[in-house]
Amino acid sequence: MTQQLEIANAGVRYGRSAAAVQALRGVSLRIQAGERVALVGANGCGKSTLLRLMHGLIAPSEGTVRHQVGVQQAMLFQRPYLMRLSVLNNVALGLWLRGTPWAQARDKALHALQRVGMDALVQRPARKLSGGQQQRVALARAWALSPQVLLLDEPTASLDPHAKREVEALIGDLARQGSGMTVLFASHNLGQVKRLATRVVYLEHGRVLADLPVQDFFGGTLLQTDYPQAHLFVKGELA
Repeated sequence: MTQQLEIANAGVRYGRSAAAVQALRGVSLRIQAGERVALVGANGCGKSTLLRLMHGLIAPSEGTVRHQVGVQQAMLFQRPYLMRLSVLNNVALGLWLRGTPWAQARDKALHALQRVGMDALVQRPARKLSGGQQQRVALARAWALSPQVLLLDEPTASLDPHAKREVEALIGDLARQGSGMTVLFASHNLGQVKRLATRVVYLEHGRVLADLPVQDFFGGTLLQTDYPQAHLFVKGELA
């Protein structure tokens, strides 16, 4: 498998004074093409910061982050920002900004919206949609860019149960469609992690304390014997 991302002993610190917050410390990870990696842990453990570090939105305070040359990435946030445009133009604009001619961008945007079941609402104002519909539009916008790496920060956390199931199914479908897309996502929903991930990274206080295949993270005795903090988290004894 091709290595797409390598993080070596990376840390992220916010602020310069004695009150600076160390959001990540000593993080080392290697991400291979086609993996579906879930980041789990309690609130404030560093999941969102790690995703932003992986996407290049923030720079490491120490250590290194290396991306494979030429790999395209896209990121989907928990509450996606949609512009005061139609659903179609919200998706097409991202393609146009990447250099795609406008007519072709609209065609690709329509195809992406069909892919997520939103083609009947292409002329609706995007900001007037429900939360689940907005997240589907944001998924279409990300997928339209043909990324090799898709990063998702709690993509279903603010949705109702029905919308959660719909968006989760779309993410799983996109990840397993055979294109080799790598998916990195943060989630509090351990059932979702079981369904979507091939690998689980557990963080606590900005450190990676466990990095295991999904079947080892949720099954057997390895987690209990070798990673006691992660075991307590899975049991629900750490929040």
